[in-house]
Amino acid sequence: MALTVVSRDHPFSHLIETLKTEKHAGRKYFSLQKLEDPRYNELPLSIRILLEASVRRCDGFYVQREDVEAILDWRQQQGSSEVPFIPARVLLQDFTGIPAMVDLAAMRDAVAGLKGDPSLVNPACPTDLIVDQALQIDFSKCAIQNAPNPGGGEGQAASVKSSPAKAQPHGGSGGCRDQRTCSKGSCSDAPTTSGRAPSVQIENTPLLCPFHLQPVSEPETALKNQEKELSRNKERFQFFKWCSKAFKNVKVIPPNIGAIHQVNLEYLCQAVQAQEEYVYPDSVVGTDSHTTMVNGLGVLGWGVGGIESEAVMLGQPVTLTLPKVVGCKLVGSINNLATSIDVVLGITKHLRQAGIAGKFVEFFGPGVSQLSVPDRTTIANMCPEYNATVSFFPIDDVTLKHFRQTNFSEEKLELVEAYLKAVKLFRNYQDPSEDPVYSEVIEVNLNTIVPHVSGPKRPQDRVEVSNMKKDFASCLNEKVGFKGFHIPVEKQAALVPLLHEGQEFSLGHGSVVIAAIISCTNNCNPSVMLTAGLLAKKAVGAGLRVRPYIQTSLAPGSGMVTHYLNTSGVLPYLSQLGFGVIGYGCATCLGNTAPLPSTLVDAIRKGDLVACGVLSGNRHFEGRLCDCVRANYLASPPLVVAYAIAGTVSIDFETEPLGVTVEGKEVFLRDVWPSREEVQHTEENMVISSMFRDLGEKMERENKMWKNLDAPESTLFPWDLKSTYIRCPPFFHKLTNKPCPPQPIENAHVLLFLGDMVTTDHISPAGSISRTSAAAKYLTSKRLTPREFNSYGARRGNDAVMTRGTFASIKLQNRFIGKAAPKTLHIPSGQMMDVFEAAERYQRDSIPLIILAGKKYGSGNSRDWAAKGPYLLGVRAVIAESFEKLHKNHLVAMGIAPLQFLPDQSADSLGLNGKETFSFCIPADPSPGQELTVHTSTGKSFQVMALLESKVDTVFYQHGGMLKLVARSMIPPQP
Repeated sequence: MALTVVSRDHPFSHLIETLKTEKHAGRKYFSLQKLEDPRYNELPLSIRILLEASVRRCDGFYVQREDVEAILDWRQQQGSSEVPFIPARVLLQDFTGIPAMVDLAAMRDAVAGLKGDPSLVNPACPTDLIVDQALQIDFSKCAIQNAPNPGGGEGQAASVKSSPAKAQPHGGSGGCRDQRTCSKGSCSDAPTTSGRAPSVQIENTPLLCPFHLQPVSEPETALKNQEKELSRNKERFQFFKWCSKAFKNVKVIPPNIGAIHQVNLEYLCQAVQAQEEYVYPDSVVGTDSHTTMVNGLGVLGWGVGGIESEAVMLGQPVTLTLPKVVGCKLVGSINNLATSIDVVLGITKHLRQAGIAGKFVEFFGPGVSQLSVPDRTTIANMCPEYNATVSFFPIDDVTLKHFRQTNFSEEKLELVEAYLKAVKLFRNYQDPSEDPVYSEVIEVNLNTIVPHVSGPKRPQDRVEVSNMKKDFASCLNEKVGFKGFHIPVEKQAALVPLLHEGQEFSLGHGSVVIAAIISCTNNCNPSVMLTAGLLAKKAVGAGLRVRPYIQTSLAPGSGMVTHYLNTSGVLPYLSQLGFGVIGYGCATCLGNTAPLPSTLVDAIRKGDLVACGVLSGNRHFEGRLCDCVRANYLASPPLVVAYAIAGTVSIDFETEPLGVTVEGKEVFLRDVWPSREEVQHTEENMVISSMFRDLGEKMERENKMWKNLDAPESTLFPWDLKSTYIRCPPFFHKLTNKPCPPQPIENAHVLLFLGDMVTTDHISPAGSISRTSAAAKYLTSKRLTPREFNSYGARRGNDAVMTRGTFASIKLQNRFIGKAAPKTLHIPSGQMMDVFEAAERYQRDSIPLIILAGKKYGSGNSRDWAAKGPYLLGVRAVIAESFEKLHKNHLVAMGIAPLQFLPDQSADSLGLNGKETFSFCIPADPSPGQELTVHTSTGKSFQVMALLESKVDTVFYQHGGMLKLVARSMIPPQP
């Protein structure tokens, strides 16, 4: 339950007050003002929420009075004391949610096997699971279908008809509706002699199946993708539906409602929880690093791994080091040409340079009031990019106004405002007397922020749009690395001819081949999406278009986006440029993009071109979108449209036109970029008042596909041994009632010898399954064809696939083999092989394994299989120069020891080649930060620090991981 009944002996029962409002009389809350401690008024508001939760949930076991005192004494205890936090709810998306639920189902089996009651295995904390990441682009609109007067001249506004239309054969009265597939010149949609385009029928144009290039009946692009999604993921969806019925406190949001963050913002967010008779702040932890998005609404939340979320679901607190809180003071006014994404990246730059890893960020200052709630959630969403734990915007009048325009009733608004003001969790950003005391303050002047993109390989590499052409040229020259491609000077101007569907084009370095507006970062922000739509409208009116070989798509995080784009009248123009809605959920961002045309791929490879993708997401590591697209840039949605029109990233928008009309008129970006006033007017008058209403109606409507889906009716899940999606994982294999003491690790071999910045994408890929991978061999043995492989993300409920997919990234740099490949050296035999095959041999020979790595091992987004996979491969420890904190916690939670080289030491400085064997012993009761001695087979020894930094870490390691600890807590004591 979110809150147990407060007993009379609750240590803080004297703080309970009753709200003094007419409509909420009788609602109780813990009044922290009654502590009568001056330290409370100095606390950052995010810390006040931690304090309230500890006061309310103080039970003397999980949460003790000493924890409350430590939080209250935050100014002295920050950065040192460990404190518990029990959030109000847990948020799961399907890629990370399915392994969590599979583990709970397996835990029921284990508890039943040890004479326990399996029905007791339930989430104790309310849990919402959103099915949002299975969508792939199987059907998409054509890039320039029905472009009105693509050659230029006066454009006529597009008209949208509702009656079905059929594609006419060439020469028929209706003309060819798809110019991409028609090379003849008599189409009725071709430019007229007067230069005026005819009326355009946007919604009723034919679709092309990407596999067969045959017309598909319209207007059901999204519906066909949804049907394909259901067919492809039926087993997973059946399991989710079983979870919704078998487990208490689990709510499953069916597919095609929206992306996790959008649903969290638009539907699940409560701002203030009212459960039983008590009122308290809404808070959440989610299995996604971008759970922080909800911080923009004043809801404290952050991302945790699937392992940690399972513990919270089962009633255990999240343990965190009492964080330092950086106050980010916003001053000045926003530049008219800067979008919220530019503001995000500008703030990101300041915060990343400040070195705030593991800290809370809390915004204050007069500049905050200029930011709309969508702006704030977009800024909060990028929190993981500067490695903060949260990025918090306390609730103010702007937030309340947003709630009033969304799904909050006046009665709920009264409750929210009354409670927050009673406990001093409400902010007036114009009143500096309310400013808390922060660990440090960083000031950002908003009027200094100019448009940027990020790339070509990492989100932290920001490039001013005005300097993009020069920066890309330097990337071509630089040696291969985080930014460089090392293209010989004499080949940098090379052009490769491309014949695409009867039309001739030229490709060069910097040519855009993928342009995607996707869900997880930007689509929450109406102003940014409207800027893209208004830009598209102006571009179409000016006679501009997108080259047909560019794979364009619009995958909103919610139907709300489609609703307000349609309401504001810009959706038809986006569709004309190829950005038609292909469905709802994560797609391109995860690598779930349809294959590029073979002619395009051949041209790229023939010229060894650095082809580009431009996307409005938050992840773009090399090879993630497509292995032949080497440069990928993160950009705001309007810039995605702009670069798609330009057809290249090698352009100076200030001096070079986006395109030239048939009359020879040059059209520049400044000619079609909408003003901030125009965007705000459209947003205020056409969007905010109606955009959230539609989601509520959609949630209430019957989802027929979901309703008709069969699901088992049982306490224990009936595992299908033939299933390739859902398997009972072996984490509880040979589980005993009591843990065995940790054994010394002797003569361990190195499975992988890795360098710096090994990301969770490298460790556990989420994209497509390569046909030559170990996972592909397994699926082929199950009689699946490559088209049926789906993705690693979709198969996270199958440990056999995920273990084989561990370290299967094509970009993995293993020093044993000296090139990027998912291979390693099996040291005893000297053979090169897949990582899984090598690990299988080591396990067969009972040889323990370790990993050697450099700095920031496990960086990137949270991914529980990045720890589960190595565990199942037999990895007992990782020795690295440094770890990403979240991933380090996941390793501990799986019973893998994270060991860190001493400062200024590394594998190279110690003369290690990775072919030695390693032996060391971790004490049964290690102290935090204890140094251990590692002995090698060459006679060399060195010291490492065991990163078991708390009593919780120690207990997890002693039990062989968190899952086993939780399972043992469900087993009755033996007589």
